[in-house]
Amino acid sequence: MASNAESDKLKEELKRKQAAVKELIDNEECALKKRLPRKLPKRDCDVYVSRKTDFKQQLKRCQKILDNGNLVCIHGLGQAINRAINLALQLQASGLGTVELETHTSTVELVDDIKPLNDDHEPDTLGRSNSAVHIRVFRPDLQSAMDELSEIERVTKSVKT
Repeated sequence: MASNAESDKLKEELKRKQAAVKELIDNEECALKKRLPRKLPKRDCDVYVSRKTDFKQQLKRCQKILDNGNLVCIHGLGQAINRAINLALQLQASGLGTVELETHTSTVELVDDIKPLNDDHEPDTLGRSNSAVHIRVFRPDLQSAMDELSEIERVTKSVKT
């Protein structure tokens, strides 16, 4: 039970700090500078989706990667989650049933810098969490697809008899 009390105390302290920072920013005494998030390893098949990049260009890039390597990993963070999901669904629809999706969600810890605009305050950092989605778009192995089809045919024949 002591760990729950400690956890609640830390949460309250974080809320107080966030409220104080918000007050400083609202009073124009400090500026909030958001750091870039930590990225996963950059591979040829990775696409990091943002709200600023043109959707059609992202779709073309993903389609090109999928055609060349049979695998695209689409990553979206925060407001870009909807765009990442839409991108994966567009690839699946254009694949005419040959493309499958595998989705994972996570929470990413982000760090923001608090920069004072005058000498009254010390520079500080503020941590926050943000949602992320990681979508694996792939064409399944032809042999495994043929095995599944054979299994479906076998089950269908056994049901008919």
